[in-house]
Amino acid sequence: MTALDLAAAIRAREVSPTEVADHYLDRIDRLNPQVGAYVTVTHEVARGQAARAEKAVLDAAEPGELPPLLGVPVPVKDLTMVEGVRLTLGSKVYSDLTGFADDHMVVALREAGSVLLGKTNTPEFGLPCYTENGVSAPARTPWDLSRSAGGSSGGAAAAVAAGLAPAAQGSDGGGSIRIPGSACGLFGIKPTRGRISQGPIVPDLFGLSTGGPLARTVRDAALLLDVMTGSRPGDLYAAPPLAPGETFLGHAERPPGRLRIARSAVPPVPGAEVHPDCLAAYESASALLADLGHEVVDLPELVGTDLLPQFETIWAAMATRTPVDPAQEHRLQPLTRWLRERGAATTAPELMDALTAFQTAMRSVLPLTNQYDAILQPTLAQPPAPIGHFHDCTPEENFRRQTLFTPFTSVYNVSGQPAVTVPLHWTDEGLPIGVMLAGRIGGEGDLIALSAQLEEAAPWIHRKPPLWTA
Repeated sequence: MTALDLAAAIRAREVSPTEVADHYLDRIDRLNPQVGAYVTVTHEVARGQAARAEKAVLDAAEPGELPPLLGVPVPVKDLTMVEGVRLTLGSKVYSDLTGFADDHMVVALREAGSVLLGKTNTPEFGLPCYTENGVSAPARTPWDLSRSAGGSSGGAAAAVAAGLAPAAQGSDGGGSIRIPGSACGLFGIKPTRGRISQGPIVPDLFGLSTGGPLARTVRDAALLLDVMTGSRPGDLYAAPPLAPGETFLGHAERPPGRLRIARSAVPPVPGAEVHPDCLAAYESASALLADLGHEVVDLPELVGTDLLPQFETIWAAMATRTPVDPAQEHRLQPLTRWLRERGAATTAPELMDALTAFQTAMRSVLPLTNQYDAILQPTLAQPPAPIGHFHDCTPEENFRRQTLFTPFTSVYNVSGQPAVTVPLHWTDEGLPIGVMLAGRIGGEGDLIALSAQLEEAAPWIHRKPPLWTA
């Protein structure tokens, strides 16, 4: 059942929240060792929350007054803090930390009635685009267990794709929702910068990262986005609000109209080549959009390759923001140590120069992209990567391979534009290949409406990996 199906069945008293929680906890206990989706499973928390949800359903005079996700399991990524629950940040250095506060996203999900199954796997500090760390087993795509689920929301995507959760919370600082969404055959949303608060602990200094949903359907993801949306006092960024009375779920239930969509499969990273399967997904999506009546045109070059060094400078600086006792630095992953060393060696003028280059570029990019209702690109340049493809090499080579694998996603973290990955294509070998749609600042509703139209025209909900029925 989808998240919306579960919520409706619980309200109608056709299924109990405790039944739902037990069902998913049983699947996690049996199948998680194969997919590496969860770092921590919160059996007691889930059952306690489910019991309270069940009481709320039985006590409710009007089911319509119940919270929208009451009794629906939604796991939380292990970069996100939950008070009283283990928080590893994907690192052996933090393997014994217990959350001492709730992130605002967690509060929003709890107030919506969701049930916490556990914390999903993530790479160390969320830095790589794959999920292999020293804390738990690698997160694998259920479509081929020899391949990575992507990252950094790899555990979240693996959980939903394997049927270990109906939907999940993730975060995206350079593609970290869209990358695993593509690798696991899911729909994922990176919302507009400032749509979802990062607080109260994590600063949003550079504006690259944001929370967002991963789900099997567009409507499920739209509902989670509605729940998680909200800025708080002290946030540095705020997204344009929806019109009064509108919701993202409402956008998923109405036609998008005829849109002008620009497309490009030219990677903005030197040396990156787009795999034939990713090009096939891109061309197929282009044809489908045209068949649906949209105007599809080629996009001029948005960003030159000169922004990659600036992105690397800021990414390395961000790697230094997680506090680590100097005596524990040797326990970090080689890539993390390498990035932190680069970040620590970056001078203030170099950091300001990188941020200046970002803003200068976006002052020319955004007026161009605003001419279109959406932009179509491959989500990834390659199909899901084998386990160890990035991890089992030097940090320099690791980072180089990551940039070649994910050349398209990070530009929208820099610009702050919303972007989604849509699972429209599977290879002959059964691997999912996503396509990315990006929109105007504040334009998540239009992307959701367009994605829902694509989902109706080329449904994917019937596709399930072999592990699903194990």
